Amino acid sequence: MCGPLTLAQLTRISSAYARELECEVEIFHSNVEGEVINRFYDTFDRKFDGALINPAGYTTDHPALCAAITQVGFPVIEVHLSNPAARVASPTWAGVCRSVVTGFGIYGYSLALRGLKEILAKK
Repeated sequence: MCGPLTLAQLTRISSAYARELECEVEIFHSNVEGEVINRFYDTFDRKFDGALINPAGYTTDHPALCAAITQVGFPVIEVHLSNPAARVASPTWAGVCRSVVTGFGIYGYSLALRGLKEILAKK
């Protein structure tokens, strides 16, 4: 579950936001940190323009994942359905991601995609 949404619902809605914005997306989910790290390096090798990440349970104390984000060379935007600052004393992500979108529910993915598209347009 992703809050009140299932992963399938989250994927469907996020894909619809991407189509609306004419963005090509590839959605990946894993509960294994090493798989997420490998995916970041894979997307870098495949010349992706950017990434969104909802770190969920990886919000704190995952230095290898944070390092991967800093090394990929494209903008990464952190997205949370809720506001993790309300429950986590010191999230480690904000310092390594280009931007953070929190507390907007599923609409946060649309905001993050819009922001990423704007960042890329200014390059």
